Amino acid sequence: MRQRILTGDRPTAPLHIGHYVGSLQSRVRLQREYDTFILIADVQALTDTFEHPERVRANVLQVALDYLAVGLDPQACTFVVQSMVPEIAELTVLYLNLVTVSHLRQNPTVKHEIAQKGFGENVPAGFFVYPVSQAADITAFGAHLVPVGDDQLPMIEQTNEIVRRFNRLYAPVLTETKALVGETARLPGTDGRAKMSKSLGNAIFLSDSVDEVARKVRGMYTDPNHLRADDAGTVEGNPVFAYLDAFDPDRAGVDALKAHYRRGGLGDVKVKRRLLEVLDGTLAPIRARRAEYARDLGYVRGVVQAGTQRGRAVAACTMGAVRAAMQLDYFAEDGGVVGTPSAVSAASS
Repeated sequence: MRQRILTGDRPTAPLHIGHYVGSLQSRVRLQREYDTFILIADVQALTDTFEHPERVRANVLQVALDYLAVGLDPQACTFVVQSMVPEIAELTVLYLNLVTVSHLRQNPTVKHEIAQKGFGENVPAGFFVYPVSQAADITAFGAHLVPVGDDQLPMIEQTNEIVRRFNRLYAPVLTETKALVGETARLPGTDGRAKMSKSLGNAIFLSDSVDEVARKVRGMYTDPNHLRADDAGTVEGNPVFAYLDAFDPDRAGVDALKAHYRRGGLGDVKVKRRLLEVLDGTLAPIRARRAEYARDLGYVRGVVQAGTQRGRAVAACTMGAVRAAMQLDYFAEDGGVVGTPSAVSAASS
């Protein structure tokens, strides 16, 4: 049996080029090497977007379009809508008994995101416990590997702590997972902030038109002290060069641009023009495939529905094993076990 990967995104907006270099490229590369499940995490999107469920609903399909546009093949990987797999919610409730409030409060990823969103003491309980929901996602599908950035490593450790405690208390039916850390650093926003996001208005989306990308690139933050082309400029912390590092295959050319910018004599307009050429080379085929799939949304919905059905079948086997281990299988035929580790393996293959 091939090892399994679980990855995914919160459908708070269509996906942007930060997602592309941070995870989508590696998913396309790995999709035929591993049994790949890609979760459209709409329940987790609602933890801080609960007042606007219509946005989450609309973006589920937009995210699926982005997946298909970048080259994720539904014959090689499985798209799953989180809310349509109720076993994940059931696992979350059971796992909450294995985690303390103080431990969740100390999770550095949770602390950082609570501060970033400005919740203070008014953090929604659903947002506060989403590491437990992520543990349910991972274990529901028996994922051996989870592609993450460095900032998400505490989530993987939280998952494995839950797995170890469950297996020790009840029965060894859950699989520990490993982080698959990407090599690409997170792209900054077009405004120079550390994170690209729709809420900050600093993202270039995979679905943006040519004119929209050009507008955003022209308005990008650079070196505020680089007032004239003749001035020496700073490359570090300059988003234009960060994007060139991520997208331009001509490494020698990028290095030459950096050297020229540092010594002076190279204007921001010329550097941005180069970036536009590079981004267009990357985004043009993605944009074309996306438009083609958008003409047949019935097909896209069918892909997501079929994937979700497969995902639920796997999660149901995991849930059966968990229920048996916790002695919650009250109506198993003849007192037997509904779902066992072998059943989970069978559903995986």
